[in-house]
Amino acid sequence: MTPKRSLPRVRKRRCALTIAGLDPSGGAGIAADLRGFAEAGVWGCAACAVLTVQSTAGLRSVLPTPPSHLRAVLDELLAHQRICAVKTGALGSTANVRVVLDVLATHPKLPVVVDPVIIATRSPEGARLLDDEALTAMRELCAQATLVTPNIDEAEALLERQIHTRDQQREAAVELVARGAKAALVKGGHLEGPEVVDVLAFPGRVVHLATPRRQRAEFHGGGCQFAALLAGYLAMGPHPTSAETIEHAARKAKKRLTRSILRACDIGNGLLVLPTG
Repeated sequence: MTPKRSLPRVRKRRCALTIAGLDPSGGAGIAADLRGFAEAGVWGCAACAVLTVQSTAGLRSVLPTPPSHLRAVLDELLAHQRICAVKTGALGSTANVRVVLDVLATHPKLPVVVDPVIIATRSPEGARLLDDEALTAMRELCAQATLVTPNIDEAEALLERQIHTRDQQREAAVELVARGAKAALVKGGHLEGPEVVDVLAFPGRVVHLATPRRQRAEFHGGGCQFAALLAGYLAMGPHPTSAETIEHAARKAKKRLTRSILRACDIGNGLLVLPTG
């Protein structure tokens, strides 16, 4: 009798889901997120919320995905893929932010990293990735986040205040937690100083994550990759919404991002892009 051949064991993978915009150059948005997920060791899934016309030379225009289509994609992925964390980026419209809020409400245990992308500072035409009306909905999404990761400009828009100093950066992170986020990481790259200091706030505790400021040519996609790394590491963690896991993920992600910045590469006219690995 011929012995039966056993099938090879299939490896199960954890997945992270990005809900963000498509940058055709691959420098930012979904493409950067998928690289970050892979670097963190998780399988990347993606739902496109915004189509853009852009290159490394700048953002020209944006076209939000119809909310019914975005909802259908999210429902399909969350029903069938092993999604262990979600990262949001550019969502494009009030309706799309509302879709994300509604979908995440049905999955309350999922860790969610919210990168509140509002405007592309490198846009020659001033193309916005989120309109003023959608800011209210974005504030609601930030309040539901496991971790919210604004840069200085985004924190100013969310909190409607100016941030010029390290103390104000710290106050902003604390305020975002007071408004509902489990943790808030306000990035300090836009502030002056010999170090880039990110402020990570939890209820009753604040952590400063500092690295030397590198004199590099301007790049883009760093915020996307950072948030994706964070979501990927949370997906891999045993207790993904705990303060300990969040802080560990933040330290590891910052270290990885610093390495990417040192390896920034030129793919054409415009800004540099960040590889991983």
